[in-house]
Amino acid sequence: MATRKITVTVPEDLLDEIRAEASDRGLSAYIAEALRAKLERDRLLELAQWLQDEHGPVTDAERAAALAELAAVDAEHARLRTTQRHSA
Repeated sequence: MATRKITVTVPEDLLDEIRAEASDRGLSAYIAEALRAKLERDRLLELAQWLQDEHGPVTDAERAAALAELAAVDAEHARLRTTQRHSA
């Protein structure tokens, strides 16, 4: 993948934290990953806004159902991780 060097200004305290987190991955890789995640979140927010414009706001019942489904998925993932650890 082609890369390009750029210059950015970052508050010193934030840079210190980023360097501590980036460690072995390297600062550039960490920042590129963070920027990619931010771009994906921005795109999801655009999609959510478009869906809301098209279909109206999410109701409390829809939100509760979605959160319940996420909790079930999280619980299943936790169960699988526990099962895999005990099998290894």
